[in-house]
Formats: sequence, C-alpha cells, structure tokens
Amino acid sequence: MKLHLLLIGNKFIYNLSLREYIIRKIEQKTDFIDSITFFKESDNSLFLYLEKELHSANRYIIVTSKQHFSTIGKLICTVTSDNQILKDDMLIPSNSAVFEDGSYLLEYKNSLTNVLHVDEMQRVPEILLDFEESSATMHLFEEDRESALAILAPIAQMYDLKIDAINLIDGWLKVNIRSKKYGNISKFISSAKQLLPNKIIAATNVIAYIIEKLSAKSKKIAFAESCSGGLLSYYFTKNNGSSKIFDGSLVTYSNTIKENWLGVSSKTLQEYGAVSNEVVLEMSEGVLNVSNADYAISISGIAGDGGGTALKPVGTVYISVRSKTKHIENRLNLSGDRNYIQHQSVLFAIKMLLLMDKEMFF
Repeated sequence: MKLHLLLIGNKFIYNLSLREYIIRKIEQKTDFIDSITFFKESDNSLFLYLEKELHSANRYIIVTSKQHFSTIGKLICTVTSDNQILKDDMLIPSNSAVFEDGSYLLEYKNSLTNVLHVDEMQRVPEILLDFEESSATMHLFEEDRESALAILAPIAQMYDLKIDAINLIDGWLKVNIRSKKYGNISKFISSAKQLLPNKIIAATNVIAYIIEKLSAKSKKIAFAESCSGGLLSYYFTKNNGSSKIFDGSLVTYSNTIKENWLGVSSKTLQEYGAVSNEVVLEMSEGVLNVSNADYAISISGIAGDGGGTALKPVGTVYISVRSKTKHIENRLNLSGDRNYIQHQSVLFAIKMLLLMDKEMFF
C-alpha cells in the first residue's frame, strides 16, 4: 500500500521548520512517503479529494492543526457515512478503533487513515499506522551505478527483492531495498557484503552509523569549516548521540581567523591562497591540535555564486581528512548553486572519512 501525506493548513505550507519536523517524524517510521499534498484551510477541493482517495487501497496520514482537527473529522465522517463521538476530549469518527492523544486511526474499506493534530512548538502525536519491516537501505562506495546494479540485481532476484541505486555523489550510492512477498533482506545484505567487502554500510542514516562506530571505540571528531559554514557540524549534531563523539568545530572564513584559531601560516595563505590543498592540510592539522579529537575534517572552497577565478572557478573545493596516523586531501570541481555545492562538499568529506579508515567503519 502506498503512503500519502496530507498537510492541511497554511502553517504547514509556510512554516518550513514545522513541516520538516513532521516529515522527519514520519520518515522515522517508514522510509518512503509516496506523495505529499498541501491544502489551505479554505480549500473546497479537500472534500472531493477525500471522497475519491478514501475509497482507494492506500494509507494516509492527515496532519492538521488542533483548531481544524474536528472539522477534518467531520469531512471524513461525511465521506464514510459515519458520525463523530467524544473520546478522551477529542471529537473523532465513531469507527476509529485506535486512538491516542491528538491522533486516531480509521479503517475504511481498503484504506487506512491516521489523522493527527500538530501546532507550533508541540510534539507530533503518536503515529498509529503500522509499517511492516519490508524495506531497508544500504550505502555502497567506490562503485558506479551500472556496475553496482549488475552485481546486486541477480542477488536481489534470488532473495525476492527489488532494488534501486541512487547516486548521491561520485562514488557513493544509496541502495534502496524493498521486499516482495517472500523477500529476505538480511541474506541479501550479507551476500552483497561478501561480494563487495569494505564497500557497504547497511544503515539508513550514515551519520548515525559513524556516531555509533566512534562512540563504541571512544573516539572523537572535530571540524574546521570555511565555505561549508558549519553545515558539516549540523549534519552530525542533528543526530542523537553526537555529543559522545563530536568535540567541536571552528568556522574560519577569514585568513586572520585561520591563522589565529588554527595556526595556518601566513606564508601558506599568501603563497597558495585560502582555497588550496596546502591550507586545508594545515587547517585539519590545526583543529586536531586544538581539540581532543582523533579525527579531523577541514573544508575550504568557493561555493559561489561569485568569487571564482580562471584557475579556481566557483565549485572548487578542497577537503582534508586526518587521523592521528594518516591524512588524505582532495580537490573537487563541483557544480550547482551555493547551497548544493555546500551539501556536496559535506557528503564528499564524509565519504573521505569513511574510506580513510575502512578498518574502523567497514
């Protein structure tokens, strides 16, 4: 059954952080939302939409405000020939067999509908839809999509699975795995790891996986960021448990701060420029020296939209990844707008960390 999310109310259209929070909570229960549809409170097409959709064999999560919660229930009752009753101080359809505070689940014909009310600065109520464990995600490194599918597709067929590979950046594929009727995901992943050793991480969230691995070994990590402006830090700190492994980050935009905070030499900056292999090398060394970290990552580049030159055009990014025993550097030539270049830079930095220490992460 497909999952459709309906967000009903102006606040879910214009309050981006609230909307992202709701979607994030749903994605913690299921890996994929098939569609997201927005309705304003005054949209008269909502009734026609519900009348059509609730006769389909699909799953729905309807999110609205507390103010409009009973109004949505009344529309659903009209569609399903039901009436609302008072349960735990909520007006909900009488046919709702399962309900919690701010949430109820309704089964109608072949559809399942979970209605929730959420407002600003409040927790998302309990999601009552039951999602079967019929999908998984793994991340594959150092393989192109065509080669990866040629290797993995026969194994997936053997274990009655459907797979697809999405290219996040060069050398990093996100492989989505879905089970058919008799699928065996665990055996598929085990077989894939045997064929592609030191290349597969079986986890939905790679950053959470890194946190878990470093935490188990009591290791720390620290960053020095320039063009990414703290985005690499956010990738880590938005995950639970990051405080166990994240020592800190220095966002060093100016050359003066690079010198004073990280110990980058003025001679290196003058001779090679802030966007250079030599500077990120000293940045990663500097952040390792001023922290208690075991790993360090530094990023410097030209994210745009201006600031590029013929030798270093917009999209030129240098990354250094370092442990206490080894280091690697890389120059990237990225394309896109400022934000996309920043996100690509962070993903490449994460990939470099994983591949630098395969013994730790694979």
